[in-house]
Amino acid sequence: MAYAAAEYVKFHEVPPAESSPGANTWYARGQNFVIAYTEAKERTVLTREAQLDEYVLLLPAPEIRATIQAGGETKEVNGYSIVIVPPGPSSIEISGGTVVRVISSRNEDVAAKCSNAASYAQPHPNIPPFQQWPDPPGGFRIRAYSLDVPPQEGRFGRIWRCTTMMINFLPREGPRDTRKLSPHHHADFEQCSLALAGTFTHHLRWPWGANMHDWRPDDHEVCPAPSIAVIPPPAIHTSAASDPAGNQLVDIFSPPRVDFSKMDGWVLNADEYPMP
Repeated sequence: MAYAAAEYVKFHEVPPAESSPGANTWYARGQNFVIAYTEAKERTVLTREAQLDEYVLLLPAPEIRATIQAGGETKEVNGYSIVIVPPGPSSIEISGGTVVRVISSRNEDVAAKCSNAASYAQPHPNIPPFQQWPDPPGGFRIRAYSLDVPPQEGRFGRIWRCTTMMINFLPREGPRDTRKLSPHHHADFEQCSLALAGTFTHHLRWPWGANMHDWRPDDHEVCPAPSIAVIPPPAIHTSAASDPAGNQLVDIFSPPRVDFSKMDGWVLNADEYPMP
């Protein structure tokens, strides 16, 4: 069985794909998604002219303000929010700060801008063809949710989904106890771990098959924020936060995960987006 390598993109170590006096934007991708990471010093407008499907906007800092126009409506959104933006043309005006858009790689214009685009010149193995999830019964529209969700016993992280992806905005944490890691694997989907603050070491180990030429050495990749790690199936993986000042990780899956979606109460907007 052939295995893909992991993808690591440390945004401040590569040139931005788009640069202006007021903002810089970096692009990196997995098989089914593109991360557009923008640092804005001043008011900035981010547009999509012919977006094929829904995408997600992350406003991680409380002080950010955004005005979003899409689908014939305009919505003012405060910071520390996640927003699902409908297909078609859209405009996002931000007051400044760091924002992230997560866009499906079916949108070839953004896929072509990725610093690791060459890694996906051919589809990676062990990942089935992308299947979009059902449309929301309430129709496509701008949907904004506060990230200020208190923890709940038995619920993992803070999870939202749409037709194209699932976002888990994990709690900010201090250094992880390396005696209590959680190595696991996924059989047929990638995991993107987006670091927004702190530093994470991503530990990966690939299975050994009969063909020794397919074996890969272990990874122990140190990724300071801002960065992404795209973890391929079926690599065993776990991540360890290490910055005493705090570490913020966001996990991204495209399409949404079925196993998380079946967990009662885990997906915070499950009533708006049915499962297949």
